[in-house]
Amino acid sequence: MDAGGGKTRRIVVAVDESKESMEALSWCLGHLINPENADSIVLVLLYVKPPPPIYSYFDAAEFLFSGDIVVAMEKYGNDLVQSVMERAEAVYGNFSTRINVEKVVGRGDPKDVICHTVKKLNADKLVMGSHGYGFMMRALLGSVSKHCAKNVKCPVVIVNHHGDPIMTPLPPPPPPPSSSSLEAA
Repeated sequence: MDAGGGKTRRIVVAVDESKESMEALSWCLGHLINPENADSIVLVLLYVKPPPPIYSYFDAAEFLFSGDIVVAMEKYGNDLVQSVMERAEAVYGNFSTRINVEKVVGRGDPKDVICHTVKKLNADKLVMGSHGYGFMMRALLGSVSKHCAKNVKCPVVIVNHHGDPIMTPLPPPPPPPSSSSLEAA
């Protein structure tokens, strides 16, 4: 509960290395959080690390990954989390109102971790960026935002990427014929 006696709302924003996720965070701050009600909102920044690789006893790759390499990969993953959270801090640090922020790091398949975390936190809203993949990429990789929109029980806001268009615009149409060319025909 906030100081005014109202219900504290939780808004989960999925963040990752992409500029689309930072655009979604910025959109969330500008459209979903009022300075008047900022003290009644907890903004949850959720980053999902990929699952650790699992090797069977018979897998030859197991021998390629010595303990030092595994430790280095884990350090790289932790550095990546730190980098993403610092970028997110820069975005919400520019927001004019002080807001309550929680940082959550999950591990696993992003679509499953995001859905599970939203349910566990009893979130009131989920905000995500869209990478703007075309049909083929969505077919191959799947769509995390589409999966989450179908499977979480709270409203989901998917902020579309407003970057460069995938297709170039059509050339302008030719000018209409002049009246002298119409008379000649």
